[in-house]
Amino acid sequence: MSIKTATYGGVATIEIARAEKKNALTLGMYTAMADALNAAGANSSVRAVLIAGQPGIFTSGNDLEDFMQRPPAGEASPVYRFMQSLLTCEKPVLAAVTGAAVGIGATLLLHCDLVYVSDQARLAMPFVGLGLVPEFASTVLLPRLMGSARAAEKLLLGEPFTGAEAVELGLANAVLPPEEVLIHTRRMAERFNALPPGAVRDTKRLMRAAGVSGIERAMQAEAAVFSERLRSPEAREAFQAFFQKRKPDFSRF
Repeated sequence: MSIKTATYGGVATIEIARAEKKNALTLGMYTAMADALNAAGANSSVRAVLIAGQPGIFTSGNDLEDFMQRPPAGEASPVYRFMQSLLTCEKPVLAAVTGAAVGIGATLLLHCDLVYVSDQARLAMPFVGLGLVPEFASTVLLPRLMGSARAAEKLLLGEPFTGAEAVELGLANAVLPPEEVLIHTRRMAERFNALPPGAVRDTKRLMRAAGVSGIERAMQAEAAVFSERLRSPEAREAFQAFFQKRKPDFSRF
């Protein structure tokens, strides 16, 4: 199984464990992560959720072969179900990022409560370059975090950024040496064992209340355009170029 789950010391861990494919995510993996988030939410012994990848890689994003064979079909798709579970999780969600976080690997961090990254992490949202649009409210959340000008670099140009930049831009809490990221993130997650769980849940809900409806609307709007873009000639050219290991040619569009 490419998603490993464990609950220990009040922390439910969801580990993306497909290192041989750079932790690329399949539909089955999204389903497993959604189920794990929902189970953690229903388990009274769980005080926090920790999402982690493998040493040197968080996730390279979607497994494009799986993605193209079974493209997401709106809100019923496993990826949408996972992101909805992440958005509505009442308990604190922490992410430990020791390496690359690409596409949805970067997008999902916007929906985590605490994010810790290594000084070797590299994040990128290359949706436009694939003929697509950003997803899961990143067109709303990223400009809110870092301002429109800097968000345009990340979303329109797909410019990657380092772990240190992620902290400076407000996307992550701290940057650490790679070998310390998971240990530190787990230590922070365990701190919730000493806090009243109801007060934590209520505070998280209040922090997010003002923006939830806007985030859900943005997710729905982005999903609709994303589905249209998947069928576009630009996306076909981008994906064909990827599989053929060549540079895409958008000059005729």
